[in-house]
Amino acid sequence: MIITSQEIAQFRSQLADYTEALKALDIIEDCEGDVEDAAISMAIQVGQEPNTSDNWLSSLAKRCRVIACEQDAKEELAKGQLKVAVESLIEAKLCPEILATPVAIYVLKTGVNFFCEPLEYKI
Repeated sequence: MIITSQEIAQFRSQLADYTEALKALDIIEDCEGDVEDAAISMAIQVGQEPNTSDNWLSSLAKRCRVIACEQDAKEELAKGQLKVAVESLIEAKLCPEILATPVAIYVLKTGVNFFCEPLEYKI
């Protein structure tokens, strides 16, 4: 999953109040926009031991699905806005704060409705 320098700049303006989010965006930029590689690098920096499979970020995002798909976060992500989702992920403490940004980007780029769809299934 690659994001452009324009997208990084847009996300920087949305997340200007969050130091860890800005650090995350710097790391993504250093990884030439590769969100997965950057997330693995961030995880290692905070003492996690991620595997280097192509689906590591997807697995992390799925663990955060309930928070990322809350109504407010979902609506804002659908508009291309990361702030509410990042705030919710930080508050929930499901993952290190620096990883909230790549998780939110993953949900946004995957398609919030597609990503959140499994929560809509009735058992």
